[in-house]
Amino acid sequence: MILDCAVIGGGPAGLNASLVLGRARRKTVLFDDNKPRNAVTSESHGFITRDGIDPQELKRIAQEELRKYPDVRVEKQRVREIQKKEQHFQITMENGDIYQAKKVILATGFKEIMPDVKRVAEFYGTSLFSCPYCDGWETRDQPLAVISENPHAFHMAKIVSNWTDDVIVCTNGRQILSEDEKEILGRKHIHVYEEKILSLIGEAGALEEIAFVDETTVKRTGGFITPEWTQSSPFASSLGCALNERGGIDVDQMKQTKIPGVFACGDTLMAGPSQLIIAAGEGSMAGAAVNAALVEESFAEHKKGGKIDAS
Repeated sequence: MILDCAVIGGGPAGLNASLVLGRARRKTVLFDDNKPRNAVTSESHGFITRDGIDPQELKRIAQEELRKYPDVRVEKQRVREIQKKEQHFQITMENGDIYQAKKVILATGFKEIMPDVKRVAEFYGTSLFSCPYCDGWETRDQPLAVISENPHAFHMAKIVSNWTDDVIVCTNGRQILSEDEKEILGRKHIHVYEEKILSLIGEAGALEEIAFVDETTVKRTGGFITPEWTQSSPFASSLGCALNERGGIDVDQMKQTKIPGVFACGDTLMAGPSQLIIAAGEGSMAGAAVNAALVEESFAEHKKGGKIDAS
């Protein structure tokens, strides 16, 4: 059997795409190896009716809802390769299983490359975060740091100042801010530390201090990081999808890539870390776009077969 669609990636985008396809009676398999970018996150925010939910609990509820639709199946396997054949795509799993699909939705997300700071991984997800809209409320009115090795530091510092009046910027030895930017931040009492960070200090995931190589220390209870991002899977490249200036998959308004039959949604577009509700909405759009494409193809094939009987 050839699937109508293979959805690669089981986060909010892939889950919602599969839901739309299941409700549209499309034969769909969702492939999920359960290795999400937000594995360190214990609470997800900003999703109405699900604010504060554990991401794994959200996934459990979503997969339970998918089971109501007989045309959708979740395969907890990792995809090794996707190849474009003449009329379909061949999806090969790491265990050697092979599936055929008319359409593919890439919802594989991205990987974060953390700043080169000692112990940063110990605090990420508990007192250091990447999205103020997801975690700013929980860190409100605290002494916070923006730790960044790239020019996004300026924008992040301005955004974080919405939740607290006590913000510093740490560039870990990099000269990434212009004098004008530093002056603008200074007018809001946001101090910029351009010294290299010796180490983060704290216990059990709770940040306490930032120590610099010049022996300066600054007390902080949390903060935000601007990581570098890269695609978490090679499929966009191997299929020939175009990428945007940030390294995300380039799509049109309906999440269609430049490769016919390949759609993409969620963090893999790399507009930045998406809130769950945004990723889910993009998945919904991608699922609807796949169904619409299949409907159009069905009518085109029927037209080729002769005149339509209107009786």
